[in-house]
Amino acid sequence: MRRIVLTGFRGTGKTAIGRILSSRLNVPFIDTDDLIESGTGRSIPDIFHYDGEERFRSTEREVISTLPAADVIVSTGGGVVCDPKNMEYLRRESTIVLLVADIDTIEQRLIKNPRPPLTTLPLHEEIASMMDRRRRNYYASADFCTDTSETSPAQAAETILVRLREGVPTTTQRNRALEFFRTGRLPPPPLKKLEDILVGATHDPTTRIMGVAGYPCAHSRSPRLFNALFDHYRLNYHYTWFEDPELDEIMEIARAIDAKGLSVTIPFKHDVIEYLDEIDEHAAQQIGAVNTVVFACGTAIGYNTDWLGVRKPLFSMKGAKAVLLGAGGVAAGAAYAMKDLDMDVTILNRTPENARKLAERFGCAWGTWDKFDGIKPDLVVNATPLGMQPDTRNPLREDQLYKDLTVFDLVYTPPMTPLLEAARAKGCRTISGTEMFVEQAREQFYLFFSIDVPAEKVKEFIA
Repeated sequence: MRRIVLTGFRGTGKTAIGRILSSRLNVPFIDTDDLIESGTGRSIPDIFHYDGEERFRSTEREVISTLPAADVIVSTGGGVVCDPKNMEYLRRESTIVLLVADIDTIEQRLIKNPRPPLTTLPLHEEIASMMDRRRRNYYASADFCTDTSETSPAQAAETILVRLREGVPTTTQRNRALEFFRTGRLPPPPLKKLEDILVGATHDPTTRIMGVAGYPCAHSRSPRLFNALFDHYRLNYHYTWFEDPELDEIMEIARAIDAKGLSVTIPFKHDVIEYLDEIDEHAAQQIGAVNTVVFACGTAIGYNTDWLGVRKPLFSMKGAKAVLLGAGGVAAGAAYAMKDLDMDVTILNRTPENARKLAERFGCAWGTWDKFDGIKPDLVVNATPLGMQPDTRNPLREDQLYKDLTVFDLVYTPPMTPLLEAARAKGCRTISGTEMFVEQAREQFYLFFSIDVPAEKVKEFIA
């Protein structure tokens, strides 16, 4: 039996539900907090008080790394989801069930069964603050969610068993999804894989589907990368292409099959916002574009990781004079990153009105494409699709390139674009779109699973 791991805030019922599942499935039950206390001979509050949280987390990590790999029910501490190494151990060959409850319910349960406080705040405020702080990690930990607010432990355990046995999507929903994928441009082998997952004789109801949403998106390397990462970390997931000209069709299918998440590409990075329940208050709201959607506990949350993929390769160029080519969703993330690095940015676009709108949002200069020659920037970032197969045009003329210029082409298919080839011939420093792809994909994987993938591992899988 695949290991079942229960995560969630204190008071959501992990121990009581875990023991019932253990009895129903006739496998052992392990509480990681109990293991820590028995192994150290000390209470968890005592470890926190005298040694600090860092020491406790180190001990917790050691305990989790030694857990049985299968045929066991595991209940975890409330903060275990915040440690990427813990999640790497816990997610391997496991199904993780996130238990949730509303704040009032948790408060009443903790009043009846008092536990040492985690902060100096009043109990209700402490619960709200800690749950909000951990919410992103809780959602990333979840293969399935179960709300225990108005259920007994026995009822919650039965709900979990049904989901493990039957999954979330109905047979009708899975067949409808298969028809959707058949209308796309999936090659025969990936399509056959989806058929097996959705309706095949060996169909596993706990296998979750994810994918890249766009039109077109068949060129995307995300399926290759994510499926390789799933194999590496032993995650029961499959990643594919959600290619369709209608975004509402994509989102309907994703929700119907209980998709874990989507990577969103052109032309949907702005339009997808209206289909979401929340967007990240920092990047996505300010950028106005979403490239990552996480589905968890009935909620769809949008994030933007593009800007991090742009920012990291340019970190050494703080304060540079820069030109940003393009004014779409990718350009918005790039502009946000470049302004975060205190760059003097001019946005150029063939449609001046679009350049003006984006520039006004981020406090940049703007102009038409022909203004490039008068700027003499230190850096040029291409955020247009020019250079992406099959449109392999160069967004700049060769005479507009010079030795002291750094050229960052956000197009990553092909890895060596016409712009980068011309820039290298002129002696420019060049940064390929692969660098952006690697960094934004690492952040996406963390949002999806709370696992911190090394950059070298991502590069290995897309090489």
